[in-house]
This record gives sequence, structure tokens and C-alpha cells, in this order.
Amino acid sequence: MESANVWILIVIVLALAVVWLKITSGSERRKVFKDNTYQYTAKESLMSRTEQEFFIKLDRAVGERYFVFPQVHLSALLDHRIKGQEWRYAFRHISGKSVDYVLCDKLTLKPTYAIELDDFTHERNDRIKRDAEVERIFLSARLPLVRFADKNVTEVQIIQTLAEVRKTLA
Repeated sequence: MESANVWILIVIVLALAVVWLKITSGSERRKVFKDNTYQYTAKESLMSRTEQEFFIKLDRAVGERYFVFPQVHLSALLDHRIKGQEWRYAFRHISGKSVDYVLCDKLTLKPTYAIELDDFTHERNDRIKRDAEVERIFLSARLPLVRFADKNVTEVQIIQTLAEVRKTLA
């Protein structure tokens, strides 16, 4: 009987040791989070190589009339404070989303076009859903969202596509 009690005591001590280790290692992680002492390194570029190549082409095509801003979050472009809707939820809905480029009029800085460069990742189911929702959002905001599926599009094709979109808005 005594040997059974010894084994039960050993199991309890081991269980308590495991629980103590979990608690102390977890509190250390919480402490780092609480203190905001995260470490970061600077990225080599704001964009992938493909996005950089397209950016240069896009800037050449429209740079006289528009500023080209890369990697713009929807919350910087769109006002979520619409009467009759819950603002916090509306903000959360767009806060993690961005578009590849935004063209802003050089005279007024008004966002004129949002542009997405679709690569293979846009074929995934989660991206298809995300893209459909972003398109809905831009349509309701009356800000044209233009998609380019090929990074090899020419500057002339970029200008033509933007002109076509402008005609549909008029």
C-alpha cells in the first residue's frame, strides 16, 4: 500500500512541476507583450521584385499626373465613420487590408485609383473571397479598383486601362 502512495505522490509532484513550468514560461511571454519590447529589422524593400518592376512601369505611365503610393491600407483611403453603422466594426473590417498601389492626383492629392497587381496568390480560395470583398468595398466607396493580372503589361496598356475605367465612371 505504501508503494502505491509513493507512486501517487511522485505523479502529483511531476504534474505540479509541469504546471509550474507552463505558468512561469507563459508569464515571461506575457511580460514581453506587456512591456512592448518586441524586436524588428528593416525590410530590404516595401515591395516584392514583381511589385517593384510594376511600380516603375506604373510611375512612368502616370507619373506626370499622379503620385503613385505603394502598399496603402484601406483605412488610410476610406472613411469608416458612416452614419448608421457601427464605426468600430467597420474600421476593423478594413484595418488589415491593403492595396498594392494608389494613384493620387498631383494637384489635390485626392485618391483617384486603387490598383492591385494580381499574382498566383490571388487564385487561392481565401484570396478570392478577400478580393471580392475589397471590390465590393471600393465599389460602394466609388473609388475605382483596377486589377492588372500581368506584370508585363506595357505603359501604354496601363494608360489605356485607366482611361477605360475613367469612361465607365463618367
